[in-house]
Amino acid sequence: MLRKPVIGITPSPMEDTQEHGSFHRYAIANTYTEAIEAAGGIPIVIPPQAGNIEQLLDLVDGLLLSGGGDINPERYGDTDVHEKTYGIHEGRDELELELARKAIERDIPTLCICRGIQILNVALGGTLYQDVAGQFSTEISHRQQDHGIPKEEPGHDVAVAKGSLLADTYGAGSVQVNSFHHQSLRAVASDLIVSATAPDGTIEGVEHRSKSWVLGVQWHPEMMFQAHDEHLKPFTRLIENAVKHAGALVS
Repeated sequence: MLRKPVIGITPSPMEDTQEHGSFHRYAIANTYTEAIEAAGGIPIVIPPQAGNIEQLLDLVDGLLLSGGGDINPERYGDTDVHEKTYGIHEGRDELELELARKAIERDIPTLCICRGIQILNVALGGTLYQDVAGQFSTEISHRQQDHGIPKEEPGHDVAVAKGSLLADTYGAGSVQVNSFHHQSLRAVASDLIVSATAPDGTIEGVEHRSKSWVLGVQWHPEMMFQAHDEHLKPFTRLIENAVKHAGALVS
């Protein structure tokens, strides 16, 4: 049997109160792990921790930066925290920003989802809108839960740049996506190329200019792939490129 590629996934911090006490936990939605398994990989969870980045990256063939709370605005030069910015966790910020930088240095295949695309941009020197509706546009809603649209169904479409890695991944010039974010990319890092935008101009997809396979999307394909199989494609391509990366390391 061929060895399946190992994909490291970053979790979200959460507080859990039980009868025997309160606990600070790290959690990951099963949709992420199921998408990796469906695409042929082995998911492992990488929690925030001091150091260990190089050794952690030695353990994986690919990386998935998941969704979750907001990045501390200080990380991208904002001196004020918007009233809608939430869920800041310094340990998670530190881990993911360093993972992103080091993974890119090693050319490790990396898929960045929702918060993940924002981490990718900030790690490479870009900035964010702390609140799309308050700082950029109210033309369309990026919070489909406010309109009763289920997580596995699309909330709007995105236009995909011709010839982009994203176009190659989905095999389409337009993709119907779900939407659960209130922040988005502002100034795009110089090492990234915009590969998808929403109808209001919100940046929904980016990719690295020179690395083998680094893709960021603002939507949640892991929530959609069981109902809309085209959304398994980012995970399939991540696994395919993780296999190539592992093979290159062995050779």
